[in-house]
Amino acid sequence: MRLVVSLIASLAGKMSPNRRVCPGWLIARRVAGCAAALAALIASSVATAQQAPRRIVSFNLCADQLVLALADPEQVAGLSPYAADPSLSVMARAANGFPRLEWQAESIVSLNPDLVLVGSWDRSVTQRILAKLGYRVAEIELVRDIASARRQIVEVAALLGHRARGEHLLAALDAARGRLAARARTPFTTALVIERGGYAAGSASLAAALLAEAGLRAPPGAPAGYGAFVPLERLIMLKPDLVVIKDPPREPGDQGALYLTHPALRALYPPERRMALPTRFTLCGGPALVAALNYLADTLAQMHASTR
Repeated sequence: MRLVVSLIASLAGKMSPNRRVCPGWLIARRVAGCAAALAALIASSVATAQQAPRRIVSFNLCADQLVLALADPEQVAGLSPYAADPSLSVMARAANGFPRLEWQAESIVSLNPDLVLVGSWDRSVTQRILAKLGYRVAEIELVRDIASARRQIVEVAALLGHRARGEHLLAALDAARGRLAARARTPFTTALVIERGGYAAGSASLAAALLAEAGLRAPPGAPAGYGAFVPLERLIMLKPDLVVIKDPPREPGDQGALYLTHPALRALYPPERRMALPTRFTLCGGPALVAALNYLADTLAQMHASTR
């Protein structure tokens, strides 16, 4: 706006009483010409800003999976160190063909990226270094429910220049939700996700959102927010119908595993009242969320069939 005002003032000549007045029609024509040129310049700048990145680097596990699902292979310059870990990523196999970064910001210099994706909650020092080095940095937010996962897919697809692929991934997400709703016939109404050492997922976690899609809710008195540690005695008092164990250990090899293999827990929750949930299904939205919903549909259908 200040630029337009300045242009108008310049064209009007900042008239003084002793200066010959420029005809109004001439001022209008000059202003119109400059306005058209200014509009073309702005449109060109917007178009340039919206061009798809050609060398994408990801420092974040969830960003890795979104990039692999939405970008062209030739757009991917590098992925995070965890990208090919199958215990953490549903896109681990697809990640094998791409370079993986070190955690230091300096590791991306040789890759010459035009877009760097980071998690909004992690490695703040790295983020500050990248910004000072002049890289274009975009944050990938932590997904905690279906609505935020949908928004993230749309936003990242647009950022990478592949809106149509974002729509395709949304369609896959909707199909997985529908499949779970159709197959999740279970006698259970309450469930609690527990991991090593007794940490329980809270109502604001992605794990809780997954269970809600299956018609399962946390029992009264379960942790709120993202989650909290629950002593074994407290878990027994909460009495969820179903215990969902993240990456259940086979043997009590350490203190964290001892909680999940305790005889009291095994006695109250035999196999038909417990379900395994791999960690890779509880960390991210995008393709991980689609895989998680399909996993729940299959697992709950099998549990239902075994109890008939």
